[in-house]
Amino acid sequence: MKEKLVLIGNGMAGVRTLEELLKLAPEKYDITVFGEEPYGNYNRIMLSPVLAGEKTIDEIMINDMQWYEDNNITLHAGKKITKIDRVNRQVLADDGTVEEYDRLLLATGSRPFMLPVPGADLPGVISFRDIKDVDEMLSTSKTHKKAVVIGGGLLGLEAANGLMLQGMDVTVVHISGVLMNQQLDETASDLMLEELKGKGLNFLMNHATESISGDGRVEKLHFKDGSDIDADLVVMAVGIRPNVELADSAGIHCDRGIVVDDTMQTFDPTIYSVGECVQHRNQTFGLVAPLFEQAKVCANHLAKMGIARYISSVTSTKLKVTGIDLFSAGDFNGDEETEDLVFKDAARHVYKKLVIKNDRLIGVVLYGDTVDGTWYFQLMRDATDVSDIRENMLFGQHHLGDSGHGAANSTDNLPDDAEICGCNGVCKGDITKAIAEHSLFTLDEVKAHTKASASCGSCTGLVEQILASSLGTDFNDTPSKKAMCGCTDLSHDEVKNAIKAQDLKNIPQLMEALEWKNADGCHSCRPALNYYMLSSWPNEYVDDPQSRFINERVHANIQKDGTYSVVPRIWGGVTNPGELRAIADISEKYDVPTVKITGGQRIDLLGVKKDDLPKMWADLSDAGFVSGHAYGKSLRTVKTCVGSEWCRFGTQDSTGLGIKLEKMTWGSWTPHKFKIAVSGCPRNCAEATIKDIGVVCVDSGYELHVGGNGGIKVRATDFLCKVATEEEAMEYTAAYMQLYREEGHYLERTAPWIERVGLNHVQALVVDDAENRKRLAERFYKSQENSQNDPWAEHAAKYKENYIPIKQVS
Repeated sequence: MKEKLVLIGNGMAGVRTLEELLKLAPEKYDITVFGEEPYGNYNRIMLSPVLAGEKTIDEIMINDMQWYEDNNITLHAGKKITKIDRVNRQVLADDGTVEEYDRLLLATGSRPFMLPVPGADLPGVISFRDIKDVDEMLSTSKTHKKAVVIGGGLLGLEAANGLMLQGMDVTVVHISGVLMNQQLDETASDLMLEELKGKGLNFLMNHATESISGDGRVEKLHFKDGSDIDADLVVMAVGIRPNVELADSAGIHCDRGIVVDDTMQTFDPTIYSVGECVQHRNQTFGLVAPLFEQAKVCANHLAKMGIARYISSVTSTKLKVTGIDLFSAGDFNGDEETEDLVFKDAARHVYKKLVIKNDRLIGVVLYGDTVDGTWYFQLMRDATDVSDIRENMLFGQHHLGDSGHGAANSTDNLPDDAEICGCNGVCKGDITKAIAEHSLFTLDEVKAHTKASASCGSCTGLVEQILASSLGTDFNDTPSKKAMCGCTDLSHDEVKNAIKAQDLKNIPQLMEALEWKNADGCHSCRPALNYYMLSSWPNEYVDDPQSRFINERVHANIQKDGTYSVVPRIWGGVTNPGELRAIADISEKYDVPTVKITGGQRIDLLGVKKDDLPKMWADLSDAGFVSGHAYGKSLRTVKTCVGSEWCRFGTQDSTGLGIKLEKMTWGSWTPHKFKIAVSGCPRNCAEATIKDIGVVCVDSGYELHVGGNGGIKVRATDFLCKVATEEEAMEYTAAYMQLYREEGHYLERTAPWIERVGLNHVQALVVDDAENRKRLAERFYKSQENSQNDPWAEHAAKYKENYIPIKQVS
């Protein structure tokens, strides 16, 4: 019978321990995991790119829910353990869940330190530690403008940069005169300060916070020198503390952290601990590398192999902060017994400092050029005598010639245990082994197999050097191109460009001209090609029904039992008794078993037989209804609130504008489904900031937000611009939608499209260039001209499965 292992804490260190354990003894334990957050295991280091809009939550997941299922691990996500019963070997969760254990692993991590000043508990004062914090920052950035970040360390600067990219006016308050004083010396700090000011951040150095004030929400920060600053949001990034409360309450020996020995065992021999919550030989930890080393040691002992010890060693920090490469290790400040080797090129924003003592390298700071960081760190770890290379070592490993310490490739002389990717704890040996065993030839393949370079990207150059060294002339340093499908080697963009460049007007012509491997195409390329033809030649190309999915051909969504759901369009969610009566009569006529109000303010008639679809649509058309396109790669819904007509908070007629937008855009085929919303005020009841385009009404006009998604991969919108009139809102919407139709890949939502092309690109073509905006809008309107008359009623009696009714033109 398997023993029971319970892990408290679903973070990086704890789950890495499980990964290592599964390699050593996959069948030894029944494993249960408790995590306070309602997610799988994600890379906390990468929250900064999520805040900056560079990555999504899904993209920073290390192990999603499926991983736990695949490894037979029971995950209690969103449950907090409140008690450890060491006598009965049980843990108790806040929802009453009780789980027994034979071995318990504590990986409770750390908690952010909040300054104990008056007003620290006001709404709008938060930390920067988890997904919830990021969500609150993103939400606040949509409605407020002034942010203050307390703390000029790594987290503080990343938070400040992300909020600035979200459009906020950001000031960093730091108690010291040196930014990132744990990683940088004064010279590197000054370079960083100058560069970050140039990017648009503001700084108050040597300022100590005395209090925070506000009426119901944070409004001001007050400093000990008597000055103050306005703030709509305050982010405290002033450090972390090991989270020991649970262990301490269970009688486990704790000091600053949970005290462990060299096997990662606590005072209780059945309980182990790893990560930021532990204290080992009077030392606590905040970097990833030692946590992952602890995970290996702990897994070794949980597997009862008993041959590993954790020995704390010097650590290095390799970072990319707001686009600036940094590296530091060891004692980089030195003292009267040390010597400094310094190189500074302020114009190129490059600074290097090596600290030497007794012919040994004991400290390094690199700013702007970090390619030799791993080599310097290896010299430090090995306590290498550098007296014979001292003259040239400041200029990097590749300058050392035949001295024995260097090589043309700076990774060649690194040992297999040299860490390359600090974010994911990947060593050189892991990469070279994966290259050999899996025949890897590209950076993307190495990322997929090892996770090296898959997070912050600061180690990409080193990974490419290892690839080049391992493969020689076989190394492909060109980014891999993703073909549309197996029928062609061409990408989506190459196919789209060829349609225009070669004047290809139909699918057979395209397949011949572009040497399609399969004369009939496949289920992936046929719908895509049909869409690209429609978007390229909207008034010439004849839609190909055989290249449509069944849902689009019959104007209904097929359900799991083989019946269909029919969704008539309800303009802006506004209806009347006559329409409701007609829907009720038609529902009774065709024995519709379920009538449901959808999340998009429409009515869904579920359980319709396929043979009844033509007659039902004919009846609906006679009653004045058109298709809601609930199945289509097209406009789906325009969600509205009641706005100024009824709501006491409404600033504009959001319902009226929503109906105008829906009538302007309905039936327009797009690369993927497209949703719009119009909220009557910043309270945003219509959820406009998670739509493909959302309009938020304000007293002085309309804020336009783009690129949102409210599905599995939730993404808040980016702020596009503000306009003054409904006419402008409609023109910008048409232009934005047309740009997406022309540039988006088939089955690519606007959220990944904007992340691919960049918000600046969209703003340049839609906002900044008025003439181009008008041309885009005109192309959109023109593509709609041929589809203003609904042909469905006329043809309903002649309905065939392959007929595409109701606004078929893109």
